[in-house]
Amino acid sequence: MAVNLVNVEAVSKVYGTRALLDGVSLGVSEGDRIGVVGRNGDGKTTLIRMLAKLEEADSGRVTHSGGLRIEVLTQHDSLDPKATVRHEVIGDMADHEWAGSAKIRDVLTGLFGGLALPGFEHGLDTVIGPLSGGERRRIALAKLLIAEQDLIVLDEPTNHLDVEGISWLARHLRERRSALVCVTHDRWFLDQVCTRMWDVQKGTVYEYEGGYSDYVFARAERERIAATEEVKRQNLVRKELAWLRRGAPARTSKPRFRVEAANELIKDVPPPRDTSELMKFATTRLGKTVFDLEDVSVQAGPKLLLKHLTWQLGPGDRIGLVGVNGAGKTSLLRAMAEAARTGGETQPAAGRVSVGKTVKLAYLSQEVAELKPTLRVLEAVQQVRERVDLGKGREMTAGQLCETFGFSKEKQWTPVGDLSGGERRRLQLLRLLMDEPNVLFLDEPTNDLDIETLTQLEDVLDGWPGSMVVISHDRFFVERTTDRVFALLGDATMRMLPRGIDEYLERRQRMTEAAVPAAPAPAAVAADGTKAVSAADARAAKKELQKIERQLDKVSEKETKLHAQIADNATDFEKVAKLDAELRELIGEREELEMRWLELAEDA
Repeated sequence: MAVNLVNVEAVSKVYGTRALLDGVSLGVSEGDRIGVVGRNGDGKTTLIRMLAKLEEADSGRVTHSGGLRIEVLTQHDSLDPKATVRHEVIGDMADHEWAGSAKIRDVLTGLFGGLALPGFEHGLDTVIGPLSGGERRRIALAKLLIAEQDLIVLDEPTNHLDVEGISWLARHLRERRSALVCVTHDRWFLDQVCTRMWDVQKGTVYEYEGGYSDYVFARAERERIAATEEVKRQNLVRKELAWLRRGAPARTSKPRFRVEAANELIKDVPPPRDTSELMKFATTRLGKTVFDLEDVSVQAGPKLLLKHLTWQLGPGDRIGLVGVNGAGKTSLLRAMAEAARTGGETQPAAGRVSVGKTVKLAYLSQEVAELKPTLRVLEAVQQVRERVDLGKGREMTAGQLCETFGFSKEKQWTPVGDLSGGERRRLQLLRLLMDEPNVLFLDEPTNDLDIETLTQLEDVLDGWPGSMVVISHDRFFVERTTDRVFALLGDATMRMLPRGIDEYLERRQRMTEAAVPAAPAPAAVAADGTKAVSAADARAAKKELQKIERQLDKVSEKETKLHAQIADNATDFEKVAKLDAELRELIGEREELEMRWLELAEDA
């Protein structure tokens, strides 16, 4: 029986006239890995701050188990600006002590790319004060992960991490014993790390078993059972579920949610986009030439980022661009954008960028453009255009597109100066799309956007006919919106990756391993590098595998029946609670069987 670490009982919190949380009761137990999702401003950060006792509730109470060791990563660090990285992260430990700790080596390598902290002028002896917000955040995260805790609470831990760093953090958190509560908009990360989800909506917190994929399925099913009137929202959830099932569902080595039920729910949902139709439409809007790069070199000051690059962005191409920080992703887009802005007159350090005559480029940079603070949201959008053609016969007014991006009719009359960072980012995206471009450059478009807004943006981009280049550390967004992935690996070249981001991570891993001496291989391995297993052991493993498969079939049947019973008794809260407890127990049994199956499969 897992020990309960934190209890939240009937907690309420009001800001002004708005109830962020209304009578919320939750619990965190040993081994829990909980992902917290919801719209910006709905109370996710407030919930975890109260859970960690950093903020008082207006009513209700939060209790911690005796001697609970809890660490919190907030959005604003409390590092001493006069201290060095060494002092904050490692403390007084001697070099031979921390260097001998596998955990500390793993954290420093995973977050900073090496024990010498490449990128920091004086390595561990770098003073914190002059560092950027992103660098300070990685230091705060390293300090937290090196310590020992019973419960870790993380608020947007993937901010300022690249694809590699996020992949490392997901693996590290899966292997830790500490319980975890994590607020993040990174859906791939949620799917890799979390075993439960909390969805914060309008003062209430809905609980779901499983990771992000399971949450999307359960939420779509809940909305279907409740016969919600929010048809548009329901369809968006079902569309994302269809992507998870059809697009790239094999993210883990075991089935993460009930395949048959999910397939039934999405059977009438078409694929996210008709690529061939969009390509035809894009060609008519753009012609044959969009961007042609010939023997191009790109520099940032004295540093040569790319050399002898010959590459083509064609009509309708949807490209994801990934790479190590500082490899030149943003610099490449800027060079192309500058050539487009000046009609080809401004060229990079060497080579030539040719731009199609019909190209109308919209470039979303990482900096949020400043607008007159007294301007209303709707006015800021209407300044660009009253109506927008989204292709395939879809047309929207400025007000309708505002609503699609989460600006309600009331919110559309909010002055720009009163908007949050995420809302300003949404407004920037809106204004770009209202200008009806036929080429989009999106540099970290997911910054400050909540998951619901991300799904709405993806829905708009699904039917958008044109060429697109996306730079993002949000792996889910890149896989969802683009068709091909190119990588800048830090060696001044660009490579196409047929297997996408998985291939990028494999290449980076090989590059990292090549830079350090290889560890001696274990003695008991077969010729092909796999673990040596005797014929008798293999036969025994196969026999047990068959037994487990029969048990999994029975468990699956019981799960299906329990889901049907929960649906039939949706209004009987006492019965639903009892059935839910049975379901959790069954899910735990299934996961144990699946893990044992995976262990045996290797031997078999």
